Amino acid sequence: LLTKQKKVLKDKANIERVVAEWDKKKQEALRIAWQRVNKSFGEIFSTLLHNANAKLTSLNGHYDADRAPKDLVLAGLEIKVQFGSLWKETLDELSGGQRSLAGLSLVLALLQYSPAPLYILDEVDAALDMSHTQNIGLVIRKSFRNAQFIIVSLKDGMFSNANVLFTTKFVNGISTVSRAENVPNKKHKDKEK
Repeated sequence: LLTKQKKVLKDKANIERVVAEWDKKKQEALRIAWQRVNKSFGEIFSTLLHNANAKLTSLNGHYDADRAPKDLVLAGLEIKVQFGSLWKETLDELSGGQRSLAGLSLVLALLQYSPAPLYILDEVDAALDMSHTQNIGLVIRKSFRNAQFIIVSLKDGMFSNANVLFTTKFVNGISTVSRAENVPNKKHKDKEK
């Protein structure tokens, strides 16, 4: 009976050691993911909205990129946005367009962290003015060179950044689709560099 007890205790210790190792690896993977997504998120947001910044913080309000993410991730993350020198307390203080840009920035940052070959976006620029739509197109062109995007948009700012345009028309009860190669003008190419 003592031999069985020793074996059970030894097996338990081995299992606890393996679980602790996996937890450590998981925490390290979460820390790296959080740091990379947070960095990309801030960069993308400040590109889409000039003179602005954004970051992911823990719900308890402490921001430390080097801190173990266990508390950060388990407590939850929230978006903090800065305009000029003023950090907003909540996203409720932002306009609808600013919230859209914050959400899109986070989505694009996550896509940069874990890329896919194809993305489909449906009117992500619907609530935005032309300058923001133009900036979204530029970010996608510059940051996702190895991916394909199918984007439904009604705005020229997105069209001018596309490589290929498919336009649809509904005339006399018939839908038609046309394809056109798009060569972005020199102004856009200069902004990409």
